[in-house]
Amino acid sequence: MKFSGRFTSGFLLLFTSCAALAQSELDVRVKPSNDELKANVEGYIGGVGDRDEEALLRFSRGAEEQARKAAQALGYYQPQISSEVKGGEKPRLVLNIDPGEPVHLRNVTIRVDGPAASLKGFRVPKSDQLKSGAVLNHGHYEDAKRLIQNQASRYGFFSGRFTRQKLAVDPQAGVADIELVYESGPRYALGKVSFAGDTPFDEDLLQRMVPFKAGTPYDSELIAELNQALQSSGYFEGVRVDAAPTAAAAEVIPVAVQLETRKPRTMGLGLGFSTDVGPRAKANWTRHWVNAQGHSYGWEAEVSAPRQNVGLFYDIPLDPPLTDKLRFAGGYQNEEIANTDTLSKLLTLGPEWHSKLPSGWQRVISLKWQREEYRLGDDSGLSTLLMPGVSYSYLRSDNRIDPHNGYRLQFDTKLAKEGLGSDTNLLYGTVLLKGLTTVWDNHRFLGRVQFGGSATNGYKKVPPSLRFFAGGDQSVRGYDYQSLSPENSDGDRIGGRYMVAGSVEYQYAIAEKWRLATFVDQGNSFDKLELPNLKTGVGVGVRWVSPVGPIRLDLARALDDDGGIRLHFSMGPEL
Repeated sequence: MKFSGRFTSGFLLLFTSCAALAQSELDVRVKPSNDELKANVEGYIGGVGDRDEEALLRFSRGAEEQARKAAQALGYYQPQISSEVKGGEKPRLVLNIDPGEPVHLRNVTIRVDGPAASLKGFRVPKSDQLKSGAVLNHGHYEDAKRLIQNQASRYGFFSGRFTRQKLAVDPQAGVADIELVYESGPRYALGKVSFAGDTPFDEDLLQRMVPFKAGTPYDSELIAELNQALQSSGYFEGVRVDAAPTAAAAEVIPVAVQLETRKPRTMGLGLGFSTDVGPRAKANWTRHWVNAQGHSYGWEAEVSAPRQNVGLFYDIPLDPPLTDKLRFAGGYQNEEIANTDTLSKLLTLGPEWHSKLPSGWQRVISLKWQREEYRLGDDSGLSTLLMPGVSYSYLRSDNRIDPHNGYRLQFDTKLAKEGLGSDTNLLYGTVLLKGLTTVWDNHRFLGRVQFGGSATNGYKKVPPSLRFFAGGDQSVRGYDYQSLSPENSDGDRIGGRYMVAGSVEYQYAIAEKWRLATFVDQGNSFDKLELPNLKTGVGVGVRWVSPVGPIRLDLARALDDDGGIRLHFSMGPEL
């Protein structure tokens, strides 16, 4: 008996626990079928919890009323609703709904009066759901009101109000009338921006970062741009922008900015690897601000087996200071590529004018003096060139780290004149075009085309840094780094006057951060403007989207010259 009593107690406890887990169900049945109405009723009622049959019966009347409200919200003002409770292990509340004929819109008046009516960017709701004859939907009516109010807040119509807001429904006639009239009132303006905080910068520098002038009509996007501009300047650790309409005087809103200056110096260290140069280490040091005018300077260096370089810069912000600057730069690079028997010791120095054009293009105008000591096979020399140059670049991308759609365009050209600081005549140019598109979420297509060319009357005096080579991770995969090149009589690769390379790649996403890839690359460098002998590489690869950008591992086969199969490893943005 003692044992039996324990068994019975345990059984009852288990039965009670199972009963508690048996949730009752809501079963909404709409005839004729209407998924939108069914979902709206379920949303209005919510869950029915763990009610038993008796509790569901008491709950059913309230559920019918909620279902009626849900139907009216979608324009069904005369629905036939009945309910029944079905017992069993999981009791169910069944709602049977015949929605009947919906109410249709008859007269619709939606209008904005006042100065906002003449503002091009201020949209008056004009969707098909709000036209005469459309089925009444309370959500669309509320959306229209919300859209008008949100636009009024964005564009500074802070005194605006609805002088008429009426939704009149005649269920018997099956029609409804909407009248929304908004009086915008005057548009407020932005006042002068004032800066506070312990900052070392001139007021003039700070004011040049402001993307609007005092008296500009209010637009919340301008406030967001100001915040973003100050954050991206590199000078500040904290930025707070306040433009409260309640502080307005004579419909002018003062803009107050609180700034917290960042630490003036930062240093970075990094390690990397690619099959072009093998393991490499990088370091940089930056003084983000030197004086009240916002000048900055720093250095960066990279060390790998074939290449070592160090660069110095000094930047002076121009107007506007966030996009335009004058940079004085210099650097030294030592590069020795064993498989091409190339050695280059390059020293460069000169100013650069960086600017962003209204069209969105980035432009760099430069004047570079370079001195290069080099060896190309059995040829060696010392080159001195003074080259004015200009480059244009444009990037359109939907994500900085891992874009799904976008493109990059880049054009560079520079020239040298013998006798004007140069020992040869040279006209040099390159073009880079990249594109990326994603379809059906998982299918990505990438394309790349590169061109390069030079014209000179003394090609033997052109140093390796201004000759063209192809092959490698960023050129033609399946071939070693800079291994595609014209050769001299001894078989040494000496670089070409021209270069062309292209790639087509398809990627398929197999997981959130992982993709499989297949590709075809073609390219070569050559000396004559005639149909070139392009080399082809094909392969497959895998991509992992790391926090700093995609990491690529490719297995590529060279289809020409018995190139064999090569493994390529690289990382960095795809645009």
